Amino acid sequence: MQALVEHLPHLDSHVQGTIRVVAFYDTLMRRRVDLPALARASAGLAECVAGIRLHGTGQVIRVSPDGGHASAPPAPASTTAPIVLDEEEIGTVWLERPGPPIPLDEVLLDRLAIAAAAVVERYGPARTTMADPALVELVIGADSDEAARARALRLLGFAADLPVHVVAVRSRLPLDQVGGLVCPAHLVKAAPLADVGVILATTVDTARIPAGVRAGIGAAASPDRSWQHARTALRFTTPRQPVVHYDSLGAIALLAQVPQNAARDNADVAAIARIADSPEHLETLDAYCATGSLRRAADLLHLHHSSVARRLDQIGKTLGIELTEPTGLIRVRLTLTTRRLLND
Repeated sequence: MQALVEHLPHLDSHVQGTIRVVAFYDTLMRRRVDLPALARASAGLAECVAGIRLHGTGQVIRVSPDGGHASAPPAPASTTAPIVLDEEEIGTVWLERPGPPIPLDEVLLDRLAIAAAAVVERYGPARTTMADPALVELVIGADSDEAARARALRLLGFAADLPVHVVAVRSRLPLDQVGGLVCPAHLVKAAPLADVGVILATTVDTARIPAGVRAGIGAAASPDRSWQHARTALRFTTPRQPVVHYDSLGAIALLAQVPQNAARDNADVAAIARIADSPEHLETLDAYCATGSLRRAADLLHLHHSSVARRLDQIGKTLGIELTEPTGLIRVRLTLTTRRLLND
């Protein structure tokens, strides 16, 4: 690279090098080189090992300065830069320079990352997670005709013969991170729609959904039905149960269809509102309903079972429901669920 800089003696050496590096990569992009050729050219320019890695496919390219495959074990990267496409990090580029980086390494990697993103987009489909919301809406929309839905799925990269699961998500984490975790080895697309994130995937590993994420999982039927089911399942999530499969709800899913006015006018729902100002009572009731056992609820709340028993007795009197009876437990479970749906 030093030899490259010396060809422009009338400018500051760093400016000379920057101009040459930019022109070098502009030429490569005009020639529409592929990733291996891009890595070879970069390693020759940098006079050290250069690497490219794509997160979505796991593809790794390491090339030595002579243009051959770098067979030696990877050295620690001296400089790295992210490959960004559509505001999503899809990979990394790096140099393995012995000793400290030189001033032009940062410029070289910046241009290499831009060129790599262009190559991925050109020879795609690009393995980005974030998708055009308009295409995702066509896939999950109830008003979409089947031809439009099939075309949108094809444009997103999904094969026509594979089922597509739809996940409705509320999360503070970026959607592309959540999508990459729940479906790490297969195609996954995501987009925000109003206040809910949508994830489309051929498989969903719910065990990999990170803490703090609420997710409703739709069945792999038609995408529009799966989306309806996923939205419904999301409404049933709680801090204790942040991930809900629609299929696991069974008849409980019917509660989501109860008109809000009818739910608010229900005597049990109104009674629960009377203890809503006492977080400890609501927490005790929730733990008891979640476990169905006084002792297990006590373990969950880190209290003695006699303390939980006293609380439940007081709550039962306020509600006018015998909580220790099976019917009473069912009533309270349904009431708490209905109340959560009203507050959704």
